[in-house]
Amino acid sequence: MIVPSLNVPVTATHTTARDRIASVDIYRGMVMFLMLAEMLHLYGLKDVFQGEGWLAQGAQWLAFHTTHVPWRGGSLHDMIQPSFTFLVGTAMAFSIASRNSRGQSWDAMFFHAVMRSLILIFLGIFLRSLGKPATNFTFDDTLTQIGLGYWILFLLSGLPTPKLIVATGVILLGYWFAFVIYPSPGKDFPYSQYGVAATWTEHYEGIASHFNKNSNLAWAMDRWWMNLFPRNKVYQFSSGGYCTLSFIPTLGTMLLGLLAGRILQGNSSKPAKQLWLWVSAALCVGIAVAIDAQGLCPIVKRIWTPTWVLWSGGLCFVWLAVLNLVCDIGGFKRWGSFFLVIGANSIVAYVMSWTLKEPIRLAIERHFGFLVTRLDEFVGWILKPLVQSEQAPSFRPMLLGAITLAIMWLVLLWMHRRKIFVKI
Repeated sequence: MIVPSLNVPVTATHTTARDRIASVDIYRGMVMFLMLAEMLHLYGLKDVFQGEGWLAQGAQWLAFHTTHVPWRGGSLHDMIQPSFTFLVGTAMAFSIASRNSRGQSWDAMFFHAVMRSLILIFLGIFLRSLGKPATNFTFDDTLTQIGLGYWILFLLSGLPTPKLIVATGVILLGYWFAFVIYPSPGKDFPYSQYGVAATWTEHYEGIASHFNKNSNLAWAMDRWWMNLFPRNKVYQFSSGGYCTLSFIPTLGTMLLGLLAGRILQGNSSKPAKQLWLWVSAALCVGIAVAIDAQGLCPIVKRIWTPTWVLWSGGLCFVWLAVLNLVCDIGGFKRWGSFFLVIGANSIVAYVMSWTLKEPIRLAIERHFGFLVTRLDEFVGWILKPLVQSEQAPSFRPMLLGAITLAIMWLVLLWMHRRKIFVKI
């Protein structure tokens, strides 16, 4: 069986569509679409549709779910990275089963996992260095975070399910405990020196204060770790509060995905699989919300708190359960063809978003800019009655983004029809 994304050598390979798992491919495609949809600039609609009406409220809702929350909580946009990470674990469950069926040795599989980790770390740094004068050594993006923990995921994948659950709990509890024993910032901590504005409202007290932005264990670790690499200036903080050490709880997200993969590939009946997916979702979300409500550990994506692992992981279980019911059990797959095309070549879509988005946009502007202008004027004229403004609104960034996204999707469609799937 060929399982999509992050499973085989980076060179293009040919496989058959019937070998793929529709729910996993479509889920991954939906997640990658949400990432690519950043170029649509949908959050800008809140500046176009203002006021108190349903259209303005819808634009505000869309703006919230197409951007990241400042710190605590999460939006739909915040679910992109945990979903992608979760599916890495899901894919590993099927990948190991496939390799075992082919008689591949444990040593060969471990070597492959280590090489995959190194490639992911290198690719993450390479993409983050584009446009920079020198190598931008950073380890807090999606690919490097997965790469740092992937080889450990493989080592733990040999555990039976009960022990795997215990291992996940130990990792999350240990990460929480490490944060708690690190000194809290205190009332006189100079937040402004470390990129936290004076107007910042998400300072917590008590145990939760150990997870405050740019004053926690992971931040302190990065002030040492990040300065071991060549830099233009001394590293002091991440403006977003992101950190390298998040790869440890990110491993927890991959382990939840691995457990989901075992549920899907198990011998249980289809209703039983559905039950286990939903029970897992309820347990994860319930535990996370209860811990957060007690002030013991806030749900924060940017430092990947243990409660974030459980909360986002629970939503991943829900997402996968719904798609499994609709696509794998119900057999309704055609509606997801658009997403399946993206999900089947997710690593290509990810790299394209970093390397081709701007060149494609500039090419459209250069050769067809006048047509985009006319289309923008037409759309603005059509929607002007809905806008509380004397001038017709401009949708040019959104139109350019939509055309760019369509071109990328057509490239992925061409690959999909020729059964070319590029993976790591």
